[in-house]
Amino acid sequence: MTSILRPAFTAVLFFTLLLGIAAPLAMTGIAQAVFPYQAGGSLIERGGKVVGSALIGQAFSAPGYFHSRPSAAGDGYDASASAASQLGPTSEKLMGQIRERVAAEGRQPVPADAVTASGSGLDPDVSIANARHQAERVAAARGVSAAEVTRLIDQVATPQELGFLGEARVNVLALNLALDEKMPLAK
Repeated sequence: MTSILRPAFTAVLFFTLLLGIAAPLAMTGIAQAVFPYQAGGSLIERGGKVVGSALIGQAFSAPGYFHSRPSAAGDGYDASASAASQLGPTSEKLMGQIRERVAAEGRQPVPADAVTASGSGLDPDVSIANARHQAERVAAARGVSAAEVTRLIDQVATPQELGFLGEARVNVLALNLALDEKMPLAK
């Protein structure tokens, strides 16, 4: 019996050490060496303090800031509850949420990503159209022109990958930090 079990246990132990410990440690080490910013969570610091991650959305609600996409993660932007709402396009509950968000926006038309939550509920980016839709509100709250805010959106925007993949977008945290730096709120 031990002649059968010993090789099986040895194989399980070997592959556990190789694939469960050595390979993940090697990948982590390579990632830390080659892509330290990304492997470290893409953290954004200001004044020596971490203010967020470029990869995880945050809730912004003040009129002088750009607002992120709606979040379906827990009570909003809760990384421990990251998941989609699982509501399909025929869901009356989803349609009710979208109608409420469209009504709250006021100005029409409203970009789709301003009223629909992302799959993870933690999307850090908004579309250029969504950012421009918010520019007038942000400009009024900061006492600057909408044209100045729109120029800042264009400066902070991330273009399509390789010039043709995906959609151009704006990281909301980076845009709000740039706003505070270049167009501070009056105190």
